[in-house]
Amino acid sequence: MPDTRPLSSAVTPVASRARAPEALGAYPQVRPRRNRTAPWVRGLVAENRLGVEDLVWPLFLREDDEPQSEIGSMPGVHRYTVSQAVEAVGTAAALGVPAVALFPHVPDDRKSPDCREAYDPENLICRGVRAIKAALPEVGIFCDVALDPFNSLGHDGLVQAGRILNDETIEILCRQALVQAEAGCDVIAPSDMMDGRVGAIRACLDEAGLQDVKICAYAAKFASAFYGPFRDAIGSGGALVGDKKTYQLDPANSDEALREVALDLQEGADMVMVKPGMPYLDIIHRVKETFAVPTLAYQVSGEYAMIRGAADRGWLDGEKAMLESLLAFKRAGASAMLTYFAVEAARRLKAG
Repeated sequence: MPDTRPLSSAVTPVASRARAPEALGAYPQVRPRRNRTAPWVRGLVAENRLGVEDLVWPLFLREDDEPQSEIGSMPGVHRYTVSQAVEAVGTAAALGVPAVALFPHVPDDRKSPDCREAYDPENLICRGVRAIKAALPEVGIFCDVALDPFNSLGHDGLVQAGRILNDETIEILCRQALVQAEAGCDVIAPSDMMDGRVGAIRACLDEAGLQDVKICAYAAKFASAFYGPFRDAIGSGGALVGDKKTYQLDPANSDEALREVALDLQEGADMVMVKPGMPYLDIIHRVKETFAVPTLAYQVSGEYAMIRGAADRGWLDGEKAMLESLLAFKRAGASAMLTYFAVEAARRLKAG
């Protein structure tokens, strides 16, 4: 006869409490908590690890004559002049951060509908790449390939009568990628979501003898509400006319994201990006499980702002939330993460 006595954890013998799992087919003497009793054993059995080598630091550049200011919607994040960026990247590299991703704040008088500033070899990004590479050749540099920082209409592509022009945009993106690669960029990262741009950029780089320059495709970039602070940082938010839903992915779709990843890999992408990060952990997992390729996650500006804002108000432990959020990307399958917390996280990880 089954034991029908009331079960109380305070008075019921351990052997009796073990019967419930046994009825479900488990072994009654297995106690997962044994492997959680001390830090050494928790480390020994950890399934995923977060290391400083997993971090890429997104960095915003500004011209020398622009006022220095913290980005209001991203507390703790600043725009740097080229000389300041070299110093900041040196600090990050000393902590073990292996790579940075550069984004420009382009003055309004250099923005235009044809986005010609994007492929000027003397633009802010190209000057930043050359300076960082000259001082710190061991640091990897990602360069964003998209037109929104340079576009007076705030879009990632050329606009005609309210319509984003796909193929005409790709021609500009190829020119942009080429000047960045010639400046010394290690990883070209097209984030524009135009169809066919990865293959076109790969062909352009190869024809120029730049076969070793890698492509990290923003393959699954969603039309998200989490990008607002980033647009403040590069100065495109106020210029944006309409939205980006005709070329960025619908947040409702995951199968479509996999098709986008497959296309970019077929066109020659060396690694792929999922953006945003935390709200799309399922996409990161599906991409890694399906394709087994290097998969990066971008912990975007809105994710950063939420954690930082709550921490500044004492609503959560900012350091713990930061590290937990980054570990979640690793658990989902991310190979590395772009995060504005990179330097803070590196200091914490180095300190143990």
